[in-house]
Amino acid sequence: MTRFAVFLATAGYSGYFPIAPGTVGSALGLAVYGFLRWSQTPLSPLTELVLIVTLFAAGVWAATTAERYFGGIDPGPIVLDEVVGMLITLAFIPVGLGAAIVGFFLFRVFDVIKPFPARRLEALHGGLGVMADDAMAAIYANVSLRLLMAVFPLWVS
Repeated sequence: MTRFAVFLATAGYSGYFPIAPGTVGSALGLAVYGFLRWSQTPLSPLTELVLIVTLFAAGVWAATTAERYFGGIDPGPIVLDEVVGMLITLAFIPVGLGAAIVGFFLFRVFDVIKPFPARRLEALHGGLGVMADDAMAAIYANVSLRLLMAVFPLWVS
């Protein structure tokens, strides 16, 4: 069971990438979003919500187990939080590739600076802290992307 949790928490071992694993995890989240959104049958909003909640819950379990495996708090190889963060960043917004890339950069910025209450959420115990701070950063990124799209509709679409 530990092997599966580590596989899931590292998003298919992509978290082992030696340089900027969080950015790699976010890029993987962008790719997953693209596959799901731009496939022949895009997800309904309800299905999108169920997917995000399910991955978040699985991430809490997997990250808790992976923290014990790696012997630290929120170790670098755990990147499922970034994948879910990208899905939250782009959730319920009909975006093209350009806006999706803007969302990617917004999420990375908010994930690094961790505005209130993201840094506090990071202190939650185990996998909940791992997942919750990125979810909050993603909410900031989602709202920011919506504002940018409203103010600059021709530039961000």
